[in-house]
Amino acid sequence: MLLWALALGLAVYSVWLAVSGNGNLGNVLVWLLAAAALAGAVFQKPLAQWFSHGAGRVVFWVLCVGAAVYALLLAGIVAAGYADRADGGEKTVIVLGAGLRGDTPSRLLRRRLDAAYDFAAAHPGALVITTGGQGRGETVPEGQAMRDYLIAKGLDPARVLAECKSTSTEENFAFAREILAARGVDPAAPAVYVTNAFHCYRAGQYAARAGFANARALPASTPASAVLPCCLREGLAVLYYWVFRRVDGGPLQGAVGLLAFGKRYLDR
Repeated sequence: MLLWALALGLAVYSVWLAVSGNGNLGNVLVWLLAAAALAGAVFQKPLAQWFSHGAGRVVFWVLCVGAAVYALLLAGIVAAGYADRADGGEKTVIVLGAGLRGDTPSRLLRRRLDAAYDFAAAHPGALVITTGGQGRGETVPEGQAMRDYLIAKGLDPARVLAECKSTSTEENFAFAREILAARGVDPAAPAVYVTNAFHCYRAGQYAARAGFANARALPASTPASAVLPCCLREGLAVLYYWVFRRVDGGPLQGAVGLLAFGKRYLDR
């Protein structure tokens, strides 16, 4: 009964994601999880028999250990998002892009923008950079829509600059650095990057690679309905980063290009 309840719950959730979401990798992972749960419920007896001995028993324990390790990885990623938080002395605020619905920030992105607004309102000397290019189903670049959102909430337009070319977290920081350099701002100066808590760890790694030596996190909350797909996707993105993006040379570097086609799905 518990397995059927889990399977049906995931099935309903998957349908809701299909209707309201944009088909990103996180949603696909939830759909696969729902399919696996339904298959387990339908074929419970033969699967239980197969898993009880021989090769099936080995597969069962491999799946259990793999699931436990992945769960621990996700817990560590989320916890790391709160490990190096902004202290209020930062003079630059970099808001990382996420999805739009046309020209309207998604719920996930609004959480980032609201956190950035609260910080900027409390620190009137801070310069804000919104980052993100125009993606599928978006009518304007993310950076522009984010800037418009913050100005509508009350920030001085002169304080908010939009970066509108990036397609990944890595590019968010790289292009934000170009904007700061054009204004004579040292990227080594204290800065804060704003994203959802599950994304802070990897964002911090890319910030350091882009030359932001003193960048700290401002973790925004995540809507409850988005926690599962976002965390499942972020786990894969972190593994991708550890295996490929941290490698500056050697045999693994050549494999980065082979996975470049999936960058948007892992990074956004």
